Amino acid sequence: MKITVIGAGAIGGNLAAKLSTAGHDVQVTDARGPEAVRAEVLESGARTGDLTDAVQGRDVIVLAIPFGVAGQLADLFASVPAETVVIDTANYYPHLYGHIEAVDNGQIDSVYTAELLGRPVVKAWNAALAETQRTKGVPAGTPGRLAIPVAGDSEEARKVAMQLVDDTGFDPYDTGTLADSWRQQPNGPAYCTELTLDELPAALAAADRVKDAAIRDSLPERFASLPANPTVDDVVEMNRAAHR
Repeated sequence: MKITVIGAGAIGGNLAAKLSTAGHDVQVTDARGPEAVRAEVLESGARTGDLTDAVQGRDVIVLAIPFGVAGQLADLFASVPAETVVIDTANYYPHLYGHIEAVDNGQIDSVYTAELLGRPVVKAWNAALAETQRTKGVPAGTPGRLAIPVAGDSEEARKVAMQLVDDTGFDPYDTGTLADSWRQQPNGPAYCTELTLDELPAALAAADRVKDAAIRDSLPERFASLPANPTVDDVVEMNRAAHR
């Protein structure tokens, strides 16, 4: 597939490299310029591109940008064909981005993003740490393979996203429409807790919007209790412990 990744940070860089390695035609672009793209991403076969050109003639566009800034791309996306699948990877953290009234009042994070962008999105890759995505992807069929939830209103678009999740080394799990995507967002039992396909459904079912939001908002204090240089396993255990 022809894929553009917008954002070359930890998540975007990981995805661009993994999808290129899997054989896809990948362009990656970043508001900071081509120098923001890590060398190992380009070594995978991905290439940089101008943002305007990079969203034309593509099958999939992955948004790996901070939550709440999708509106800045609305004019650009007005010219993107309706059949192009747009995948959102962002998460809402008020302590990072400031409070957004609509989301604080109950609007689903990804629904808010879709409204800003002016088109439907699929939610994927948001519920796994960047380091988990970088280091723990394995071939399909490997025992203990971790799972990543995928939500979207279009069944066809969800299937595309699920295939790409598989290509990055994780079992995709169909969580249905965006209305239920809050179950895979911060800081529910399924969020950044490294679960298998057998374990993920129960964790999604156990999500509680009020409790999970409180856990999300306690993140700075919980991080402060970790070692000076926490490992990915330290962070995963912290997230799991919040739901015991």
